[in-house]
Amino acid sequence: MNPRAVIADDEPLMREQLRARLGEVWPELEIAAEARNGAEALEQITAQNPDLVFLDIRMPVKSGIEVAREIAAADRSNGALPPEIVFVTAYDQYAIEAFEQGVIDYVLKPAERDRLQVTVARVRERLANRAASARGDADSVDRTRAALQQVLARLAEQLGSREPQHLRWIQASVGSQIQMIPVEEVLFFVSDEKYTRVQTERAEALIRKPIKELAAELDPAHFWQIHRSTLVNARAIAGVGRDERGRQLVSVKGSTEKLEVSRTYAHLFKGM
Repeated sequence: MNPRAVIADDEPLMREQLRARLGEVWPELEIAAEARNGAEALEQITAQNPDLVFLDIRMPVKSGIEVAREIAAADRSNGALPPEIVFVTAYDQYAIEAFEQGVIDYVLKPAERDRLQVTVARVRERLANRAASARGDADSVDRTRAALQQVLARLAEQLGSREPQHLRWIQASVGSQIQMIPVEEVLFFVSDEKYTRVQTERAEALIRKPIKELAAELDPAHFWQIHRSTLVNARAIAGVGRDERGRQLVSVKGSTEKLEVSRTYAHLFKGM
């Protein structure tokens, strides 16, 4: 029987990209279900009983670490071992020693083929080691659970002691392709009711994440909110002028577009 996995990530494009990469490096792996948040992940893990779960560290409702802790604490009186856990993260500082203990693994966003192959090879080896018996003895289950809980506790402690990390990549749809855009290349973000436009010097792309969420995830020292629907890369600002109606308009390097500054954010350019 082919191994089965659950993918949990609140970004649809990330789930799609990871699914596609896994299809390339591990075609035998069956993606049994996907989840948009930690609560859905636990529901799908319970329903599907997968061999492997991919958990985004930062998810709504419950984080990936919280989900993993519940997996580790779940009743294993039937002798079943917990599924293998792979954390998916956009923040490379999370790829710390805890991931190298052989209990859990990780993939950095975007899921590059070469790094994913390393993870897949390790996970397949661990699955093969347990394949001789569909069930583990009680001592084996307890040891696995204890090791998993220990690593998760250490990981949670290390993450909790760090400063919040800011978004480094934007996962965007460009035509029929998924494109990973480095945040530093973005000139500005502009939202309408349904989509947010991501503008770089070379192209534009669309994402479904609203400005409010982006503002919370981006470094406020580099991305300034100048309107309820607009974030601009401060390093790309060429100047600020006024139109015939007295409105402040931001000119951006690498773009002919001018971005309106609302009264709420006019203080950012006081004296200009």
